[in-house]
Amino acid sequence: MGTFLTDINTGEELELSEENQVIFVCKGGKGGKGNAELKSSKNTAPMYAQKGLQGQKRHFQIMVKLIADFGLIGLPNAGKSSLLNELTNTDVKVASYPFTTLEPNLGACNGKIIADIPGLIEGASTGKGLGIKFLRHIEKVSLLLHCISAESSSVTADYKVIMKELGDFSPELAKKKQIILLTKSDMVTAKELEKKIKELKKLKHKIIAVSILESDNISQLKAAI
Repeated sequence: MGTFLTDINTGEELELSEENQVIFVCKGGKGGKGNAELKSSKNTAPMYAQKGLQGQKRHFQIMVKLIADFGLIGLPNAGKSSLLNELTNTDVKVASYPFTTLEPNLGACNGKIIADIPGLIEGASTGKGLGIKFLRHIEKVSLLLHCISAESSSVTADYKVIMKELGDFSPELAKKKQIILLTKSDMVTAKELEKKIKELKKLKHKIIAVSILESDNISQLKAAI
């Protein structure tokens, strides 16, 4: 499930979205006649058969996209992996250096799948950092969880960096519904946190301040998704 086949010549796309799904890919050639069908009164056991006709040939690019309901996005060290660990039963490696996470991680929360997408930095769409090779895994999510660290000197700038990279990858992805998560809220003063929440409200999205040390925060987020 989640496999996409794209015909390199025509651009036609086929998707495997269900368990045990069968799709029609290529038409086989017409079969030739066997020797039994070619026998006659004069040649009751012919030692030859008719060759079948050539079947259809197609060339596909095959790509697998993770099946997820929510996508965690944000700059490196925005707290995505820590949040995934807290929301789910996963045990993703976390550390205080960029690109700790090198591949997408999945976890389940309330029966929904959350994908943690690593490697987004300014210029990711041009190949910087880990590039945007993992963004295909959240093209079909219904909700983006946009993580911005409360420790950031400019939360709006951080938001715009990520949104530009999303838009450069796929305009449709950038238009998806999202909740902005102001992470590491325990690392700043209440006054500073309130100031940053007020600034982010200008973006017209739901804002939730979260800390993995505050169970009430996590419960609020679980209720929202």
